[in-house]
Amino acid sequence: MATASTHGPVKEHPLAATAVLSVIGYVLVIGTFAGVLDIFPSIDDGTVILLSDAIAVVNSLALTALLVGFVFIRRGDVRRHRAAMLTAFGLIMVFLVLYLWKVGGGFEKQIVIEQGQFLASYAGIVKPLYLVMLAIHILLSAIAVPVVIYPVVLGLTHTPAELKETAHARIGRIAVASWSLSLFLGVVTYFLLNHLYGWMPR
Repeated sequence: MATASTHGPVKEHPLAATAVLSVIGYVLVIGTFAGVLDIFPSIDDGTVILLSDAIAVVNSLALTALLVGFVFIRRGDVRRHRAAMLTAFGLIMVFLVLYLWKVGGGFEKQIVIEQGQFLASYAGIVKPLYLVMLAIHILLSAIAVPVVIYPVVLGLTHTPAELKETAHARIGRIAVASWSLSLFLGVVTYFLLNHLYGWMPR
């Protein structure tokens, strides 16, 4: 992915760089959820809804960029693969800011299935299915952090020739699979929560 072949601490120790960046990400998310990092301004209900919509758009774009990048590398187009993957990574950084702002300054939502809504008579099945998809989405999002950061670090610090001697391709395939599924489930649960059914603050 990268064109530079200069040496440096990040290039020499990509696992350590990945660990540091991953820990920073985990601290931001966990600290925001726990209320320890009170760094986001309070927002009203309308802004929470707006951010939810924006997050869904960002995640959809990130998923598209990710899949396009995968297609490009399968075709051997390294330059476009690099551009697509960095676009996807940049979008995920945008998602992180929006999501933490929504949680830290507003609230999270929980699904509400009311009479007359789609498959409402099967709420005993639909709601657990939604929660399972949400749990898988959250779990994959957490697990994918170092798995995604590592190939990005390698790609930004190694030339295409050098990357062949690293685990970039192998870990990258795992990252694409886990990241894509997480993003897809995130968009599906967003649609169920915000458009097909109802919600209430949690």
